[in-house]
Amino acid sequence: MRLLRGLSGIVAAGTVALMLVVIGTAVVAARRDFPGPGAESVTWHVISAVIAVAAQIYSDRRRGFAAFSGAVVVFIVAGLLLWTQWWG
Repeated sequence: MRLLRGLSGIVAAGTVALMLVVIGTAVVAARRDFPGPGAESVTWHVISAVIAVAAQIYSDRRRGFAAFSGAVVVFIVAGLLLWTQWWG
């Protein structure tokens, strides 16, 4: 279970990093009058990062199936974010 929680922690941190990159890109694009990610993309990244971090915290504080399910939520949220906002 430690390995799974460790991997889901890395994925949750990755969603936060993606969120920061998208927000930074949106700010730079707005300042330079250049098309960048829209408000919808920024919103999706913020919501996904919040859910992933909350699920990771839940997983870290529980044991057994509850910890497993929290880690799975992190993987699902990150997968949905990548599928809809980066590959879609």
